[in-house]
Amino acid sequence: MYLKNLKLSNFKSYTEADIDFSPNMNCIVGDNGVGKTNLLDAVYYLSFCKSYFNPLDVQNIRHGEDYFAIHGLYDGDMQISCILKKGSPKQMRCNKKAYHTLAEHIGKIPLVLVSPYDQNLISEGSEVRRKFVDGILSQTDKGYLQHLISYQKALDQRNRLLKKFYEDGCFDEQSLSIWDEQLVRHGVPLVQGRSQFLNDFRPLLEEYHHHIVPEGDLPEMTYDSALAADGSDFADRLMQARQRDKYAQYTTVGPHKDDWQLMLGGYAVKRYGSQGQQKTFVLALKLAQFEYICHACGVKPILLLDDIFDKLDMPRVRQLMKLAASDHFGQVLLTDTQMGRVEAIFQEMPDVEHKIIHI
Repeated sequence: MYLKNLKLSNFKSYTEADIDFSPNMNCIVGDNGVGKTNLLDAVYYLSFCKSYFNPLDVQNIRHGEDYFAIHGLYDGDMQISCILKKGSPKQMRCNKKAYHTLAEHIGKIPLVLVSPYDQNLISEGSEVRRKFVDGILSQTDKGYLQHLISYQKALDQRNRLLKKFYEDGCFDEQSLSIWDEQLVRHGVPLVQGRSQFLNDFRPLLEEYHHHIVPEGDLPEMTYDSALAADGSDFADRLMQARQRDKYAQYTTVGPHKDDWQLMLGGYAVKRYGSQGQQKTFVLALKLAQFEYICHACGVKPILLLDDIFDKLDMPRVRQLMKLAASDHFGQVLLTDTQMGRVEAIFQEMPDVEHKIIHI
């Protein structure tokens, strides 16, 4: 699957844009601040119905305008559109037909974005790593996505109830049990899905880390959950935590507290990894994400590489570019600030079909 054409209206820094892409390698070149990353974010919108960088949709409307529109034409002449008008719900359309829910669209156009912000996977808290894993599974497993949506709704309701109990000075265990049942119903499949995901994902992480740094330490990723691997103890854990939840005013146990430990050579990469080791680990995570989605969906995701040249040393960049330009990958869109650097890379790979887009 690949993007043939992208049209923008009033999206971020763009008043209008109309860009054709190669089905293989595309290099978006321009100075800092001209909107290269914004183009990648528009492509991301067409896969995930949201921005990678700013979760508030209305802030992605160009200043002074009252709407934005993103239109993408893909191979097979499939057109995907995302339109947002101030004061109105966001609309996603496939071939001009609106979806009933945004969740219907997730997974239709598999995509992986590699960005400097991915460093947060190591440096930030558990929520970032949960979103990473949930994002992969949501693209590849519709059942998982539905359980995730339902679990979050039930969690929100249970937390509101706990807060109300605290404010009203009462505690109704029967009312709480209704939401406990919903959490267990939808939470157990999340735990099971994450456990299975890790079994399938770990060897891919090791493989791609070895591709980038053949002599590097072995990367490890472990699933850190207070629940059993199959989630069978979730109902009991909720019951045991009731008094704690009562005083905390929120749900203290469940899949929404899960985390993943990232290790390199047996040591936490966050604490002991050098800056270069951390960057390599994150890149291996993202390429393993590509491989996992490719296997699960039977389709090569579109690969977006934002500002990688300035964030990695040249040996790692060359390794990455050789991987990205290989037949194993499909369409690639990457950004850079230096034309000479881009041209030099492709001089080393003369047989690679590519297009350079000046912004």
